[in-house]
Amino acid sequence: MLNTTTIKKDFPIFRNQQDFVYLDSAAMSLKPRSVIDAVEAYYEQYSANVFRGIYKISEKATKIYEQTREKVAVFINAKSEKEVIFLRNSTEAINLVAYTWGRTHIDKKSEIVTTILEHHSNFVPWQQLIIENGAVLKIINIDESGKLILDQVGQIITKKTKLLAITYVSNALGTINPLREIIKEVKRKNSDIIVLVDGAQAVPHIKVDVQDLGCDFFVFSGQKMLGPTGAGVLWGREELLEEMSPFLFGGEMIKEVYLDRTVFADLPHKFEAGTPHIAGVIGLGAAIDYLTQIGMDQIRLHEKKLYSYAQEKLRKLDTVVLYGPNSQEERSGVILFTMKSAVHPHDVAQILDELNICVRSGHHCTMPLHERLDLSSTIRASLYLYNTMDDIDKLVKGLQRVDEVL
Repeated sequence: MLNTTTIKKDFPIFRNQQDFVYLDSAAMSLKPRSVIDAVEAYYEQYSANVFRGIYKISEKATKIYEQTREKVAVFINAKSEKEVIFLRNSTEAINLVAYTWGRTHIDKKSEIVTTILEHHSNFVPWQQLIIENGAVLKIINIDESGKLILDQVGQIITKKTKLLAITYVSNALGTINPLREIIKEVKRKNSDIIVLVDGAQAVPHIKVDVQDLGCDFFVFSGQKMLGPTGAGVLWGREELLEEMSPFLFGGEMIKEVYLDRTVFADLPHKFEAGTPHIAGVIGLGAAIDYLTQIGMDQIRLHEKKLYSYAQEKLRKLDTVVLYGPNSQEERSGVILFTMKSAVHPHDVAQILDELNICVRSGHHCTMPLHERLDLSSTIRASLYLYNTMDDIDKLVKGLQRVDEVL
């Protein structure tokens, strides 16, 4: 297990919130001091726009901003930092691909394949695209344990399939999809297929290698990996990004402007119109430094042990129903559950909040998945590197309190 006593000292919120149990990192991770300091340093010491100034603090801002791009490339093993595009979050990154690559390559003769596990951000853009152009959307289902039915993957892919949009790790069930094997299979059936991976729940928790996965696009969000809000990443294969048109037009994404035409900037800047969230990107770089120092393999091992302990404790509660794969190897530190009684998840979350325990209730932006599970709402407790077995014990006691109250 990680030394959580030491780790928690790195997070100021634990000093400001006494007896604080935070179990909603799948939505938003907490921020270490080093990330907060990096953001503050930008605003206090060299708060200038990037790329546009030849004075010292602008050049410093540009240098540190671009250093984060290099850090991201190393962190996910991209071939080049030119393949790393800074955007607000995974949602914007997926929409960029849908609006640029999608509207160029998907027509009424095309098929898009996705899964029932997807976050709305990796479902709705493709749904809206097929409504617009008459293409077909196909869905890969899950079995009763919450894992994708892999036989369907090979069956559903055809020569008409232009895109597979798939999550690496489910934000609701915690299912870790065997992406490398899935991508290998779909490319074997259709070598022209493009694969977009939603990595928002993967990058904070497991080691990611986009080249080894064999995907074509990969997206993730800084706020789920200890970074600031408003700073996310689109990675794409350079040859694909080169052929794609810009998503937004304006400052910084241009090289030359004439009265009758515009020459766009080279990668990656042609997709980064206007002043970016400079402080957020710099903070993301600090978050990557922090995660690298801890070690992604150590974080993964810590969460597996935590989940195993949580599973053991929660299964002893007669009133709790758990969802998702049982195997630690096939899931992340996301715990999805309901109460057997008629207690609504929102009521559970509210009572836990009174005990200073933060969980998420609702459909977690996965309404198609909840329909598949025949549930309208669930409770989600999500674990991260700063969580402890004591947090799990407090959650269990909190759920026992729910039974007493309701």
